[in-house]
Amino acid sequence: MKERWLRIGILAGVLLAICLIGRLVVRIWFDGETDAEERIALITLAAVGVVMAVLAVWWGRLRPMGVVIADLAGAAVAAGLVNVFAGPFVNGTTPAQIGAGDLFNAAWQYAAAAAGGGLLGLLLLIMVGKDYKSQSLK
Repeated sequence: MKERWLRIGILAGVLLAICLIGRLVVRIWFDGETDAEERIALITLAAVGVVMAVLAVWWGRLRPMGVVIADLAGAAVAAGLVNVFAGPFVNGTTPAQIGAGDLFNAAWQYAAAAAGGGLLGLLLLIMVGKDYKSQSLK
């Protein structure tokens, strides 16, 4: 059980680090430039999706699908909550200053990137027949 929580915690830390680095890049180099801020936000969300897809493929080969989905979802939810509620402090604001609409918008975008990446990775793995169940039935 310790190994499972460790990999969930490490993934949550990596996802959070990606988001916080994106916020720091915006604050340090592109503060006030809305086009650059949107571009960095999209790059950050794409990186979250890629990390989720890669780990879905890696873990999907070694573990049953339910365990993989639960691990990916747990890490994504943990990192997402910290990112949405503590991330604005990195930019020098607070969640209350941002407003509920933008806060929910950021949460939905993060959730879509994380879920989309994980789903894409798992579907590709199933498509090529290298998932845990296909290998055990072989």
